[in-house]
Amino acid sequence: MTTAQIDRLLDTDHAWAVVDVETSGFHPGSSRVLSVAAMALDASGRPSGPRFASLVNPDCDPGPVRVHGLTRERLAAAPRFEEIAPQLLEVLDGRTLVAHNAAFDHGFLEAEADRAGLKLPVRQRLCTLALSRRLGIDVPNHKLATLAAYWGVPQQRAHDALDDAQVLARVLTHSLLLAAQLGMPLPLIGADGRTGATRTPRRAATPPCPWRYPGRLAAGQPLVQGMKVAVTGATDEPRDRLAARLTAAGLDVQNSVSRLTSVLISNDPGSGTRKAARARAEGILVVDEATALRLLADVRPGEPATTTRPAPRRPRPARAVPRGPLHGRRVLVLGGTHQEAADVRGQVTALGGAAAVNFSAGVTDVILMAGGEADRRLPRIAEAGLPVHRGRAALGITLPAPCAGPADEPGYVGKHRSEAPGAGVPVLARGAVIDLPEDELVWTVNVAWRADALVSGVDVDVVAFLVDADEQVIADEDFVFYNAPVSEHGTVTLSADGDCEQSIRVDLGLVSDQHSKIIIAAALDGHATFGELGAVALSVDGDAATAATATLDAATTERTMLLAEIYRRNGAWRLRAVGQGYDDGLAGLATRLGVVVDDA
Repeated sequence: MTTAQIDRLLDTDHAWAVVDVETSGFHPGSSRVLSVAAMALDASGRPSGPRFASLVNPDCDPGPVRVHGLTRERLAAAPRFEEIAPQLLEVLDGRTLVAHNAAFDHGFLEAEADRAGLKLPVRQRLCTLALSRRLGIDVPNHKLATLAAYWGVPQQRAHDALDDAQVLARVLTHSLLLAAQLGMPLPLIGADGRTGATRTPRRAATPPCPWRYPGRLAAGQPLVQGMKVAVTGATDEPRDRLAARLTAAGLDVQNSVSRLTSVLISNDPGSGTRKAARARAEGILVVDEATALRLLADVRPGEPATTTRPAPRRPRPARAVPRGPLHGRRVLVLGGTHQEAADVRGQVTALGGAAAVNFSAGVTDVILMAGGEADRRLPRIAEAGLPVHRGRAALGITLPAPCAGPADEPGYVGKHRSEAPGAGVPVLARGAVIDLPEDELVWTVNVAWRADALVSGVDVDVVAFLVDADEQVIADEDFVFYNAPVSEHGTVTLSADGDCEQSIRVDLGLVSDQHSKIIIAAALDGHATFGELGAVALSVDGDAATAATATLDAATTERTMLLAEIYRRNGAWRLRAVGQGYDDGLAGLATRLGVVVDDA
């Protein structure tokens, strides 16, 4: 393809700013930027305009030096963020921010800008991680290094901000071209939207307490390491300094009061704060600051907390991937009513195939039902030469009548792509369960739907609940949603990756002994239903590969749906694809799981 042809295909109004940051940790509320690189690109992804790269002195522990190689000594002579901000903001101004895991990079840059009293000139962003997943290319994972190898882009220094930005710029060009060829909308998201970084308050993720929870404090008894302590109201000592002293003594400082809170510190016995009211309702002991400091002088040793990593066991045989007649096929269904299309997608899964929600590079077959002839994706499908099935039966599935095309039309036309990318990954039907590999503790549940399924202004909220054995949240921080995207200690994190994809990241190594399950759900804003949204696709990704995929579309009139749950069973972690819908909204779902929802 010539340069002129590429330019015509990528003729958009976009100008891009590719960005990469190296940081001291995972959460912008408690970690800092150590280095940053940014490059201005034109609509085709070619360098055009300013570029900038610099180390940044955060004046803090640089974190995982083994990963990024940035020691405190190396950073000591670097400028502070406010000193480099003018040059960086010049690159970003008027351009769409592009990054690999854009919510992460954007969130950190916005946090640094906030500290410097500045505002990022970013109105929207594009996540190349989400774009790669949407394209459906044949890769085991969507890491930048993996994509660079797939597209033949040389990478010299991984985790070097400038080199990563240069690599990402070339990966972006290839990805934009493939998206244009597929007619696929890009996963753009507004930086100030409901799920964008600007309106998302940051809950600082604190390290987990290393001591087992010993219960509540009784009057006249000493504090014990591992006790959960909350503070409310004005304090004589600055709140952050008091919290640091409590943490240093081995106590677990909480942002809210729950039924497990050991003691509440308050200098106002009759305080009307929410924390004080909850403590009185739960019968939790309340002490003033002076008493707490006296108790802090004699904190008794606690019992070390146990890790959630299961004890080594005899290796189990690898789980065989079901090989039905549609094994290795990814089928896109066009047309039909929602219920008809859902039934066909269910049969595809039952026959060992995967049901697609978007026309991606991984689609091998298309089933065309009544009404599908008007789908705007059909011309692109024809250009790709994919088999289009219609008639009374397709791929061994009896189609509902009336069908697209003559009733006696046999088989398909076009050329068949033998297998979809990731053909060995288990495809879970509704209710199916798999064991998660024991050697990996961090998993990301990626949730996606068709970008043009809902009219403008309707939001899809992906949420998560950390629950106990009774399937109830323990504290406010156990409910992760768009306005509170990080749970306590960073165990669960929500990321908005684009206009039709969101992700829930779960670190099983941080799940407390009191929690037994993580429930992941989706809720629709207003009166929209899942019948209007269509199918929801799940991909459960580890560091190296995808553990399972699922397509859930059983819900029709419902406004909320339980998507998946990750739970403990006999010392191991399992994943279940749920797909259960409910007619009420997010508030109703949250209330059933124990969240106290304030009246609007």
